[in-house]
Amino acid sequence: MSFILKINLFVFIIVSCFCFSQNQDQLLKIKLDSVFSELFKENDPGGSILIQQNDRTLYENSFGLADLKTKEKFTSRTVSNLGSITKTFVAYGILLLENRKALSTNDNLLQFFPDFKNKTIASKIKLKHFLTHTSGIPDSRHVEKDSIFYLTAKDYENFNPLQSSDSLNFEPGSKFAYSNPAYNGLALIIEKTSKIKWQHFIGENIFKPAGMKDSKITDGSFPSKNVAHGYILKNNKYEEYDYGEYPTFTAAGNGGVWSSIEDLKKYVKAINECKFANCNIIKSSTTTQNPKNWSEEKPFYHSGVWFVHKGFYYYTETEENVNVIEHAGDQGGFKSHLIMIPEKNITIIWLTNNNKFITGPIRRILLKLNYISS
Repeated sequence: MSFILKINLFVFIIVSCFCFSQNQDQLLKIKLDSVFSELFKENDPGGSILIQQNDRTLYENSFGLADLKTKEKFTSRTVSNLGSITKTFVAYGILLLENRKALSTNDNLLQFFPDFKNKTIASKIKLKHFLTHTSGIPDSRHVEKDSIFYLTAKDYENFNPLQSSDSLNFEPGSKFAYSNPAYNGLALIIEKTSKIKWQHFIGENIFKPAGMKDSKITDGSFPSKNVAHGYILKNNKYEEYDYGEYPTFTAAGNGGVWSSIEDLKKYVKAINECKFANCNIIKSSTTTQNPKNWSEEKPFYHSGVWFVHKGFYYYTETEENVNVIEHAGDQGGFKSHLIMIPEKNITIIWLTNNNKFITGPIRRILLKLNYISS
């Protein structure tokens, strides 16, 4: 084969690959737009979705309204409640303080909360157990019974009932049981250690270096402007379901961060580039290690910041054989999901305010078009 023929063949392969990639991306957009046009209506609550690979945007679109009263459209700049994605910020706050030797994740609760009724229990539970939802401490709040109280209860009021615990559901580190009030406690520990409001600590140490200028954290009441409202569908009509309607919404450590697709894109970039924490912290935050006394059949799937596992969900198996780092959020009428797939260099971020969880169709379409196939 002549040199010129080889060059022509090489150029043909490159162009063909480029054209295939373009056609594949166009098909992805067509399929996702078709699905989301059914899930979101123009004058109903909506959401925003971003899928990127490296620095290339595979898909980005927004649908519906952020606020039914003002008719403000939901966009990639709309600030929405993240629900439990908030916990990743709180966890990073604890890891930053550990790196500064202000505390250790091996410290026990009694060091921070000496008023625990049962000192033995408080001595057994370490910060790492709170971070990984493996403390075994029961959620002793009575949210349904005291729903009026919990409409305005902040972090301390949500954590305080745990201090009356007199027994554990299991030995710390042996099992997983998701705990919201544990993260209210971790937020309080950031305050006790840093001597400033935890919201300010996260703002200065994560939001600012990441460039997340539009993000904010609840400290009491609902942010007054430039944010989405959450809604649920009742009797074929959307009703507001956030601050004032949803108990525990005022508590912040478990779900008080508000952000946008644009800012969360910066958050992921800051993680990948070690902007707010050194790379050793970032690496440990995306890696799991089985506790010595772990007794569940499944391998341990929480790093202390993120859920880390094969496939898109830690609680059920799916067809794709990719390693996923993710956290979802669900609070009031808001839902959210941030997913990182390092081996494919793919990031998926979506926010909704219509009480709909939309990872399913995204996963199925990406799998069908071979974006996440092994």
